[in-house]
Formats: sequence, C-alpha cells, structure tokens
Amino acid sequence: MIKLITADQRHEARVGDWLTSHYLFSFADYYDPDNVQFGPLRAFNDDALQPHSGFPSHPHAEMEVVGIVLAGNITHTDNLGNETTLGAGHVQRMTAGSGITHTEANEGDNPARFLQLWFLPNKRGLAPSYEHMAVNFLDNKDKLTPLITGQKVLEDVAFMNSNSTVYYGRLSEGKDIDFKTFKIRKTLVYVLDGSLLVNNAEMDRYDQVRLEDQEIIHIHGAADAAFILVDVPAVEANY
Repeated sequence: MIKLITADQRHEARVGDWLTSHYLFSFADYYDPDNVQFGPLRAFNDDALQPHSGFPSHPHAEMEVVGIVLAGNITHTDNLGNETTLGAGHVQRMTAGSGITHTEANEGDNPARFLQLWFLPNKRGLAPSYEHMAVNFLDNKDKLTPLITGQKVLEDVAFMNSNSTVYYGRLSEGKDIDFKTFKIRKTLVYVLDGSLLVNNAEMDRYDQVRLEDQEIIHIHGAADAAFILVDVPAVEANY
C-alpha cells in the first residue's frame, strides 16, 4: 500500500504569535480516528518557534520524544538537571518513561524550526533519561543519514527505546536512493524541500507518503530535495 498525503492535508495549529505547528498525526486538539499513529510513531510535528519564546514546563510519560533541529537554536531543560542548547543539525531524545518534566525554548534572536516525533516505547516503566547529539547532517548529499535509532546494528547514532529509525536525506536532482525494507515494516517519507518520486508517487514540499508491504523504497530526486524517512515496525506498538 502507498498512501500519498499532500501538504494541505496536514493540520495547522497556531499558539499566539510564537508557535506555528503542522501535525502529521492526531495531536492536541486535532483528532482524526483514522490518523492516530503509524506503527509506534504516535506524533510527527513540524514546528516553527519564534525568538524569545518557548514551551513552558510540562510533563510526559511512556513516550520516546525525539527532537530534530533544522534551523536556529532550541534550549532544552528538564527535571533531571539537563540543560542543553541544540543548533541546526542536532538531535535529542527524551525517554519519558515513568515521568519527566521539561521545557523547550528558543532563546535566540532568529526563528527556530524543529521536528518533534513521538514513539511508543518498546517497554513501559523505563527510567527517564535524556541524550543529545550533534549529527551535523544538513550538508550530507545523495545518501540517507541515520539520526536516531532503536536498532543496535547502527553505530554512532542517538539511541531510542523503539524498534524504529529516523533518517535524513538530501538528494540532488536526477539522483536515486534505494532503501531496503521488509513487509513486516512500514516507511514514512516527509519532504522538507524540493520534489521527489517515491515508488512512483510524486511528492512536493511538505507532502508525505506512507508505505506498507514493500521491500524496496525507491527515492528519485525530481528536483534537489531534502526529506525525512521514518522506518517503523508494522505493529501499532512494539512492546
């Protein structure tokens, strides 16, 4: 199955004049019973955070919360004592586990853009923890760069407690990438910029495609493009 979801089908949410979010799945006050999750992927938000603003302290539990900074800076603080400023090309993972409280803020003078992905964990009741890594992936061309994974075959990548992997791809016009997968897994591709042809589905900026029952994901650069690829198990949760 190949399901194309166009940019205008994302849900847009605005909070005051400081946050603009586009939800790929049901989130906050947006609920669609047919669009709740994709395997263990429970949320995928494309966020733009204005300068000198941020999310106030709030709790999480039983979730792997992934942040990917595409532009600007994001400062993370939590009740475990972590305080970290992440720049473009940085990735963070927060295991909420039995409970954690945190803030995310843009303390800089320029807007920040970051992606927020939530995954159901592969085990409940985990001890809360935090990890960040400067992957510096934004300049990588014509390949997939793993950003965070729960698959231990990948090294030098931030770890999460989900049998899933998030990749960043940048593809030049006319170039191709083949991603090998299995019919017991699912793949989501989200275009950050440019245009792609993914298993013959034409995709433009902010489009997404969800693929199931595939063995090869063929990605062709219809124009210079940047994208996120998420590889997940086909079950709703992976406990």
